[in-house]
Amino acid sequence: MQDLNACLASYLAKVQALEEPNTHLENKIWEWYDRRVPRTFQKDCSCYYDTIVNLTVDNSKTLLDIDNARLALDDFRMNGLHSVLDDLTMQKSDLEMQYESLQEDLKTLKKNHEEEMCQLTGQSTGDVSVERNAAPGKDLTKVLNDMRQEYKQLSAKNCKDVELQYETQNLAHCSLWPNLVLTELLGLRMSQIEQEVTNRSQEMEFNNKEETQHRHSIQELEMELQSQLSTKSALEKSLEDTKSRYCGQLQQIQEQINNLEAQLTEIQAEIECQNQEYCLLLNIKTWLEQEIENYHSLLEGGQEDLNPVELDKLALEVAKEVDLKVEMEAVMEEDPGEEVEGVMEEEVEAAMVEEVEVAVVDGGH
Repeated sequence: MQDLNACLASYLAKVQALEEPNTHLENKIWEWYDRRVPRTFQKDCSCYYDTIVNLTVDNSKTLLDIDNARLALDDFRMNGLHSVLDDLTMQKSDLEMQYESLQEDLKTLKKNHEEEMCQLTGQSTGDVSVERNAAPGKDLTKVLNDMRQEYKQLSAKNCKDVELQYETQNLAHCSLWPNLVLTELLGLRMSQIEQEVTNRSQEMEFNNKEETQHRHSIQELEMELQSQLSTKSALEKSLEDTKSRYCGQLQQIQEQINNLEAQLTEIQAEIECQNQEYCLLLNIKTWLEQEIENYHSLLEGGQEDLNPVELDKLALEVAKEVDLKVEMEAVMEEDPGEEVEGVMEEEVEAAMVEEVEVAVVDGGH
């Protein structure tokens, strides 16, 4: 909108700057037409001047609308490019996160590969070194070394036994045991020992493979545990946010309830005050009705004996008594509805005085 306003201001400035040259040129054109064109033709074309001016204004408005539309299109295009830029930024951040995760996976794979290479190298040289992050258990390296030493000792012992047996039998029964038989026995025994060593080596390789698989499983479980922990932390944070939001809502509702209770208490107090006012006014009305009836009875009973002067005195006494009664009731009650009571009492007093005056007038006649 600022660009549009600036462009509009520049256009208006250009229009104002071009108005004077345009007027000057129009005057020159009209002068030229005055010199070249006959008067009759000028009179015939004078009706089109307003149309030309209107069309010029419409043309200017059309050009201005075109410029405004072009600027609006540029704004829409920029807004679209901003949205595309935001999407690309989000995709870039996602790709960076994926790249970091892949880097971590690559480091883990390199570490596992190095451990496997060290393990295979240890097997080829007779020394196995395995690092484990799992729970402590049996040391397979120690067990394998013990088994290897045990089989070496057993092999050496068997060799010594065979040699000792050979020497003993050679000395005792040299004629009965030829060298060929002894060689076959030694070869058979050595083949058995080699077979046992091969079996033990295969078992060791199988155990190493199982250990590698277990280590991979442990790493996968650790990664899954980390993801579950992150999910748990996110859910806990969401739960805390939800709790705080609902606590705020409950606090607002409690405040509304307190306000409504306060308003209800005020309304109840006002109702009680109005009831007291009503009871007071009802008592005053009852008393005034009784007084009016008494004065009616007095007027009707002693009307023949009273003269107009006495009736006037009686009316004044009634008015004074009514005023005194109303003032006493107002002072005793001290109620906020004093103004309303005063109005009603004045109306009742006026009605009673009017009745007394009517009675006095009737008595005078």
